[in-house]
Amino acid sequence: MPTYEYQREDGTRFEIEQRITEKPLAVCPTTGQSVKRLISGGAGLVFKGSGFYLTDYARKSSSPPAASSSDSASSGSESTPTKESSASKESSASKD
Repeated sequence: MPTYEYQREDGTRFEIEQRITEKPLAVCPTTGQSVKRLISGGAGLVFKGSGFYLTDYARKSSSPPAASSSDSASSGSESTPTKESSASKESSASKD
């Protein structure tokens, strides 16, 4: 149910929960003064709770994640020569 803000004749304000379909109040329920409903900016939309990922609110880091030792050992692209480079080495060695 939405919360509406009202202003009394004396300038004081109060909030009250009302259904959207209800008509605006004309009189304050506690003091009996005439009131005017104010337009507010609203609270906005916040997605929090168990249905959302923790990473949705995490700060984005500018640096890429560091490779772990298991990643570098499994890729092996730096330490193991490719088939083409080893084949070219063998052919150049046989020419000499």
